[in-house]
Amino acid sequence: MNKKEFIKKVSQLTKMTKKDVEKVWNAGLEVIKSALSKSRPEEVGFIGFGTFTVVKKKARTGRNPKTGEKIKIPAKRTPKFKPGKELKKAVAR
Repeated sequence: MNKKEFIKKVSQLTKMTKKDVEKVWNAGLEVIKSALSKSRPEEVGFIGFGTFTVVKKKARTGRNPKTGEKIKIPAKRTPKFKPGKELKKAVAR
């Protein structure tokens, strides 16, 4: 399912216009991005669905698979999603 299909389904379920659903979707994503991109990131959790967090990955040495040459991979922060109990149950069915 892509964004367009998601918006259509939510619009049908809520009886909201597709335009309004898209505005809410985009605003929600901006709130999540903003919370995770702060210098001291906030955790964003939805009970039953899951939690978005930021993890720090250390710098490391990697290898170019094509040439075998060693390369340095810099440290970085990356988003992580941990599914909630209800979402896990729904998927397992």
